[in-house]
Amino acid sequence: MVKIIQLIALSFAIGWSGYAQQQAPASTLHSDALHTAKPDYPTLYGTTKPDDVIKVLNRVRTYLEAATPLKVVDKTTNAVITDYSKINPNAVVYKGDFSLTSYEWGVTYEAMLLAGEVTGDTAFTHYTTRRFEFLAETLPYFKEIYKTNPQTSLRQIIAPHALDDCGAMCAAMIRATKTGKTNTNLRPIIDNYINYIFTKEFRLKDGTLARNRPLPNTLWLDDLFMGVPAMAQMGSLTGDKKYFDDAVRQVSQFSNRMFNKDLGLYMHGWVQEMETHPEFHWARANGWALLTMVELLEVLPENYTGRAEILQQFKAHAKGIAAQQSGTGFWHQLLDRHDSYLETSATAIYAHCIAKGINRGWLDATTYGPMALLAWNAVASKVNEKGQVEGTCVGTGMGFDPAFYYYRPVNVYAAHGYGPVILAGAEMIKLLKNKKFDLNDSAVMFNK
Repeated sequence: MVKIIQLIALSFAIGWSGYAQQQAPASTLHSDALHTAKPDYPTLYGTTKPDDVIKVLNRVRTYLEAATPLKVVDKTTNAVITDYSKINPNAVVYKGDFSLTSYEWGVTYEAMLLAGEVTGDTAFTHYTTRRFEFLAETLPYFKEIYKTNPQTSLRQIIAPHALDDCGAMCAAMIRATKTGKTNTNLRPIIDNYINYIFTKEFRLKDGTLARNRPLPNTLWLDDLFMGVPAMAQMGSLTGDKKYFDDAVRQVSQFSNRMFNKDLGLYMHGWVQEMETHPEFHWARANGWALLTMVELLEVLPENYTGRAEILQQFKAHAKGIAAQQSGTGFWHQLLDRHDSYLETSATAIYAHCIAKGINRGWLDATTYGPMALLAWNAVASKVNEKGQVEGTCVGTGMGFDPAFYYYRPVNVYAAHGYGPVILAGAEMIKLLKNKKFDLNDSAVMFNK
């Protein structure tokens, strides 16, 4: 019996010793100085400089230059085609790691333009302008092939079938046009895209952009981004207020149906015929909504009707998102379900939007600066040595049960991560140059 008691006491002593070591790693410090002990942060904390961000962006750009080459090939022989006067029905745009005409790549083109502007490095700008010039140059060739093969390359440009085909690409092409740095007239493509958005996309009776999948009369939160930034950019390009009016209306009508004011978060899907709407606050869709408001506010005239309400909605959403950030700097796949996995693309979108909100004077730097910096440092940890972005959820439809979202795969070839990472880095460079931060009592503090 005595021996058993001795063994129990020894086990307790060993266990308590381990616990004490976990609680007080700086045990050699005097008790008065324990608060200065260096924490074991899982994410870089409080040391980021603009040059650090630029290194990450260069790594991503170098990878994408190689992963998205510009050439037309014969799909049966893989021979390169350069003479566009002779129609080859087997011609296709060479498939790299990513599609040159997807909405994800519309985000990437926009991001490269911003990175070029912020860093002064034309390699970023040229990434976008070269690809837009390639698409414009080869478009007439593939239009001829399309007459007999509707599934040909560039089908998304020739005959858009959904907002995904055109919204983000349209907005990026307008941005490129406004810079004056492209040698190609993109206006015919832009007009084709915007015509689809305004005259062909399905809408509810009140004009809200909608889909008839997975169920009739369904709102996808993602569609705010697939439609509104293109409208906003078109309004900026043409001065025609009908584009701004529709953009403001879309944000208002989506928000009235899908925004949970108590949580400050949007549900992913809303179906008109549902009596009860299951609320799954999918991270990336909330990112698209936040990015939509940022991009609308960026070009909407200061005194425009509805602008104050959009800004108020942006602030409410930013506050709701901030409350869900994890200690690692990432956000969860389902924002308010903290046992769901940590996801990169949404975290990058939030970092960009919050940083831009600070840079534009819409958000307070002292409140939101530490959150944005922590988010960027988390994102940067997911860019591997090849320049690939890890931890990004693959393309995702709509579900009405948690398992659907919890178990979506992540993959470095999920195109959704690349544009947001570049956007986040570019806006963080601006933030780090415009606002100073230091460590006060070991905590990151941004000045006003």
